[in-house]
Amino acid sequence: MAAAAAAGGAAQELEAEPPRRGPEEGEETAELAAELAARRSAETRRLVLSPRRLSGPLPAGLSQWFPALEVLDVSGTGLAELGAELLALPHLHTLLAKNNRLGGPGSLPKGLGQAALGRSLRVLNLSGNRFLEMPPSLFGLHGLRSLSLGGNRLHSIPPDIQELCSLEFLYLGGNFITSIPPELANLPSLSYLVLCDNKIQSIPPQLAQLHSLRSLSLHNNLLTYLPREILNLVHLEELSLRGNPLVVRFVRDLTYNPPSLLELAGRTIKTRNVAYAPSDLPENLVRYLSLASNCPNPKCGGVYFDSCVRQIKFVDFCGKYRLPLMHYLCSPECSSPCSSASQSSTSQSESDSEDEASVAARRMQKVLLG
Repeated sequence: MAAAAAAGGAAQELEAEPPRRGPEEGEETAELAAELAARRSAETRRLVLSPRRLSGPLPAGLSQWFPALEVLDVSGTGLAELGAELLALPHLHTLLAKNNRLGGPGSLPKGLGQAALGRSLRVLNLSGNRFLEMPPSLFGLHGLRSLSLGGNRLHSIPPDIQELCSLEFLYLGGNFITSIPPELANLPSLSYLVLCDNKIQSIPPQLAQLHSLRSLSLHNNLLTYLPREILNLVHLEELSLRGNPLVVRFVRDLTYNPPSLLELAGRTIKTRNVAYAPSDLPENLVRYLSLASNCPNPKCGGVYFDSCVRQIKFVDFCGKYRLPLMHYLCSPECSSPCSSASQSSTSQSESDSEDEASVAARRMQKVLLG
């Protein structure tokens, strides 16, 4: 009985032995196919291919030899394409293909999202490859929960990322990404987002819609501020911001463009509550007046349209961090130390009203080391 159980356990997990010599790539692919064919098993659930040098796709016949396969690890095998054989594994839920040569045309099989694999696959790791962009075929994997594309050569995140509606874990660290599309916020189950070691300069405010987000890694980017909306991420437990210039430079090197005569007139109408009806003004002016934004300075009460002053304020976030958030004020007077100091009536308003010259170094370190 024990011997039979041991045999059954061995049949469910198989690790292909590494080659004993150093054949050419084509020879090694053929050698692997012969080895797998000889060790075929309808019981095997997990298959790990030891590091080697493979030239072509997965061996034809893999799905016939291991029809019940659920986990396939081909990391470090040198594969440049996975091949159509992958589509014939209907029970596969985990595919690990790290540190290969994937990234060229045909790296992933056509029809990936339409095959049974498109419904069964839950975990996909393609880190350490050569992808210049996220393959469009990935966006048909609607059941995917974990996607790793770290250490590739990605320069952007396509808006189609929102098609991966079941995604819970997204790792895109170690690429060349410069911006985050607002569509990323349309992933309702996303809990872990890793965007470290890129070239990201700003965070879209829409990211605050990720209400399931628990961990956000943004360290070693080019961030100089965070949108105020990030305070809405109330379930966030881990925030990494170290290695960003966001506490190095402040609003003093930002320019302020004086308001136009049109804006001055619009500000006057809004702040003095001048009554008007749509029939009193041209349609474009009525629409312009509807775009007024209130100045966040509670002592001001003014509005602005196109001309505003950007100012970075350090705000407490859940008692854990001091975050530099961007404020938009109606004029330079609203950002002066005198007017800011007059707002400190409560502990929260004190946090909001500290001017950058008085922010203690220890508070900045909390942001850098978050």
